[in-house]
Amino acid sequence: MDDIRKSQQDLCIKFGAPFVESPALLKIGLSRDFDIHKYPINGLRHPPEGDTTGWYIWSGEWSDSLDFFEPRHLYHFYSQDHELIKYLGLAPGWRFLFAPNHEDVWEDLKLLGI
Repeated sequence: MDDIRKSQQDLCIKFGAPFVESPALLKIGLSRDFDIHKYPINGLRHPPEGDTTGWYIWSGEWSDSLDFFEPRHLYHFYSQDHELIKYLGLAPGWRFLFAPNHEDVWEDLKLLGI
């Protein structure tokens, strides 16, 4: 976990974002059809609540469907060695968009009021 934490802190420094840990025992909202190879991959973080990190992550196109996201424990996500893990230290109010040869990270304060 130290390597994960370091990669997350490094990314936060790179983008001037605060680091807020996402504990492995908490949950994220992951799109039901999530595929690590389906781009773009988007993530946004609301303030943590209850047993959640506040993260919502999806691949491909967004859907307004009420069952678009399903809760998943973050340790399942951490057990897969992929590039998205480094984004999960971004603080609430931050977003990312990832695709091959493309990375965008930005602050979106509207996420704090939802």
